[in-house]
Formats: sequence, structure tokens, C-alpha cells
Amino acid sequence: MSTYSIKDLEQLSGIKAHTLRIWEQRYNLLSPKRTDTNIRFYDDDDLKLILNVALLNDNGFKISKIAGMTFLEMKEEVVRLTEKNLTYDDQIHALTICMIEMDEDRFEKVLSTNILKIGFEQTMLNIIYPFLSKIGVLWQTGAINPAQEHFISNLVRQKLIVAIDGQVYKGGGKKFLLYLPEGELHEISLLFATFLIKSKGHKVVYLGQNTPKEDLKLVYKLHSPEYLMTVITTSPNSQEVQCYIDNLSSLFKDSQIIISGYQIVGQDLRMPKNVKALHYIRQIKEYLEEIEIEFQEK
Repeated sequence: MSTYSIKDLEQLSGIKAHTLRIWEQRYNLLSPKRTDTNIRFYDDDDLKLILNVALLNDNGFKISKIAGMTFLEMKEEVVRLTEKNLTYDDQIHALTICMIEMDEDRFEKVLSTNILKIGFEQTMLNIIYPFLSKIGVLWQTGAINPAQEHFISNLVRQKLIVAIDGQVYKGGGKKFLLYLPEGELHEISLLFATFLIKSKGHKVVYLGQNTPKEDLKLVYKLHSPEYLMTVITTSPNSQEVQCYIDNLSSLFKDSQIIISGYQIVGQDLRMPKNVKALHYIRQIKEYLEEIEIEFQEK
């Protein structure tokens, strides 16, 4: 079972720590535990409770009424609400509850409902990515159990693969080679980029996770892509990433290289002429639109 500080609860629920403390004292909503050194902490049950409380409160339920509900009553009301047309934040709360409970059926239903209502692309941009960003910080600090993060990542990955398989390349467009560096396993952004690129009618050669440099060079020589794309989240690390970018630019100087990820965003890096850094996921779509305009003008 994971443990959380009150700041963790604030970040996941959107409710200020000060407000949580007031609710705790006035309504006995939370029951913090204490370590041997008398430091307060919260568990998965507390997190599930406060996520349900946040969603209900955001949808007009007074806190005094919520405090009088049983946990089962709260959960039933939340399920009923999340099947309606709620805000993105509400849907993110619902997915977070699914993650904590590792409830695959409920996670699938929340995702499918949103995809049906607003489409796959908008679900990824407005719900899945903010959700993954929110839990990613807590996973890195150890507040989220790695098993929970893997559980969610694999479900999202499955959805992406199904969506990609549903697209048929009809010829034309540009050729993109997508891969992750050796040691890099965080694939979701690269898969979503594949979906977006294929949706614009371009050809994608997908190598995926942990691609050895020699394999990359071999495939590059075989396909001669106009664009090469990668995402660097953990590997190479911050001390090695500038050297990696420079080497990539030199090896594949005849292609435009698109690069993104945690080791790129907000870092003080020098980008060679044929390397473009994307600092947030929506930029992939914007960049593809720029390519389309250039392609039409030629």
C-alpha cells in the first residue's frame, strides 16, 4: 500500500492542503496515520475518499452533505456522475481512483466513454496526458506504487496500439522513423506521435523501445526517412543528453530530427540546425500542420 503526504493529496485531488485540514477537523473526513517519528501520512483509502469528495464537491454537493454519506454511497454517486458529460478534471479524478483500485473494467469504461464523446485524439490530449503528468511526478517521488503506474501505462498503451492499427496508410505524405534510445522504455508519447503522424497520411517506420544505435543506423539507411523522431524521458541522462543530440544530428544530417521528453523539456540544451525540440505534446500536432502547409505549397 502506498503512503501520501497531505501535499500529495493536494496535488492529486486539486484541493488545497489548508482546506483538507479544515475538513479533517470539522467533518472527520480523513484519518491520518503517524510514523514512529510522529509524522502524519495517508493511505490509499484516504486518497480514494478525498478524490471522491473532490469530484462530488466540484459537481455541486455541499461538503456537509458529503460528510454524511457512506463511502459506498459516495462511490455510487461518483460512478453515476462520471458517466455524464463532466469536466476533464472530473474524468482525471475518476481515472486516478481506477488506478488506486487497479480497476481495469472501470478504467476501460471511463476511457471508452470519453473516446466516444470527444474522440481518441482529444481524450489523449485533454484527459490521458494531464492524468499521466499528474501521477508521473508522484511516481518519481515514490508516492505512487510502480505497479499502479505500470498497470495504467499498459492499459493506455493497449488503447494506442488499437487506435494505430485502425489507421490505414494510403500512400503519399512524408516518411517518419520513430524510435526510443537504448535503455528508454517510456513509449506512450512515441505511440501517440505515431497515431498523429499516421492520421495526417504520413508513413511511419516504428522501431519502439530500447533501440540499439546500430539497428537505428541500419533501418535509417534502408528507408531514408525525411524525419526522425525520438522521446528521451530517462535515457540518456541529463549529463549525456547534449552529446547524444549532437551525435544524432551528425549521424542523420540529411533528416529533420524531432526530439522531446523529460530530459529535453525546459533544459538548457543547444539544438543543432537539423534538430527541433518539442516542449509539450500539442506541439507534435502543430508541427505536423506546419509540414502539411509546406507540402501543399511545393
